[in-house]
Amino acid sequence: MCMICAAIPAAAATGARLSAAQLSKPVEERKPVAKVTGGVIVLLVAASVVYHTLAWRG
Repeated sequence: MCMICAAIPAAAATGARLSAAQLSKPVEERKPVAKVTGGVIVLLVAASVVYHTLAWRG
């Protein structure tokens, strides 16, 4: 498994842990961890698609 593909579940697990830690705080003090995690995962998936497409062609 390549480094980018391995980072996708690691980012999801880290985001889930950070999001769960936010639940004990009041709503006003919570940070948008889930949205940031989703963005990171989307970027990693896009990078993985580009990398594997280029590696497959070359």
